[in-house]
Amino acid sequence: MSNTCALCNAELTSIDTLLGENKLSDGGNLCNTCLDKLSSTHQELLDNLHSFSISDIKKLAQTGKTEPETEQLMQEEDEVKSLSTFINPDEMPKDLYKRRLKEIKYQLAQVGANLSMFTKGEIKELPRILAVDEVILAATDAQFLKTVDAGMLLVTPKRIISVSKAMFSPVKVNEYLNEDITAVSYVDHQMSPIIKIHTEDRIVDFECFFDRLDAERFYGFIQKIYNQEKAQKKIQEAKEATPDLILEQLEKLGKLRENGILTNEEFTEQKKKLLDQLS
Repeated sequence: MSNTCALCNAELTSIDTLLGENKLSDGGNLCNTCLDKLSSTHQELLDNLHSFSISDIKKLAQTGKTEPETEQLMQEEDEVKSLSTFINPDEMPKDLYKRRLKEIKYQLAQVGANLSMFTKGEIKELPRILAVDEVILAATDAQFLKTVDAGMLLVTPKRIISVSKAMFSPVKVNEYLNEDITAVSYVDHQMSPIIKIHTEDRIVDFECFFDRLDAERFYGFIQKIYNQEKAQKKIQEAKEATPDLILEQLEKLGKLRENGILTNEEFTEQKKKLLDQLS
């Protein structure tokens, strides 16, 4: 087996050949740089690279074109859009999976997700995790604290999802529904900041050591959603409680006047201040 990339002839690294992920059908390998560049125009490379030969890859690099879309493929895309929310992963057709993976990768690019190459396995699982109408609003590289699993955090309109996968292990999915999240918080660190998801019964910590600035950007997005909702709820609760509190204060003022601690003028002045808060 050659130790150089079949396309650019650069020397392959141990990451390029990890578990044979970049291996072609005729035994050649691609470096991750070439694979990332080509997969941006031909998404199927990430799903089915092993079926491509060196000549296929070179032709693709020269033309810069994928196979032309037929009317059948366009109809399949329309069918994806018309499907209802969740699909049983075991029943997902291969063509639908490919369409969804393409859509998901586009959404990740649109939200500026900076994910490490170690999350490729997690990305491939997303069509089976997300509903067909569930849009990714934000994403970042993150994993459960004190684990070695590669992973990511995703935000959709309904939930925050943790997707993680250790080598040779099945993917792990944990979801935190919007109605269960009471707050989010952030612990800054030069190398690996921590994002915390607070629920009524626990706090879940996620470590972000791939890109600190991306973690900050992600937290800046989610804290506007979850922390503002919590603050607004407290404000509303305070507004609802205000009349009862003022009535208690008025009763106390009345007793102070009866006991001669406040004069009539002082009582009237304080009473007016309290009543003004109700207007």
